[in-house]
Amino acid sequence: MQNETAVIHIIGTPIPCPEGFKDSWRQVAHWLSGRLQRRYGTAVSVHYFDLFDPDCPAIPAEAQLPLVLLDGQSISSGDKISLPDICRQLDNRKIITDPPFARN
Repeated sequence: MQNETAVIHIIGTPIPCPEGFKDSWRQVAHWLSGRLQRRYGTAVSVHYFDLFDPDCPAIPAEAQLPLVLLDGQSISSGDKISLPDICRQLDNRKIITDPPFARN
């Protein structure tokens, strides 16, 4: 079992639309962070980066946006950001919550 914090980085970019730009991936990352905090507590942290942020993590050459990294490893590239898929990855790592949180 693992009791250190799992770090999730979500990398995206604003999406052009007729009204200007949508920041949909940032909004999804914020929503996802809340859901994961409820499920895993402080055992998981979520950080969103715009593609051109100076502190944006390194991106693999073949990656597509949005990119989801778990502890530096790509777990999703170019696909929908999926809460169930991320939870499956975290559960496979046997992340320990402290205190125990409900699995909802």
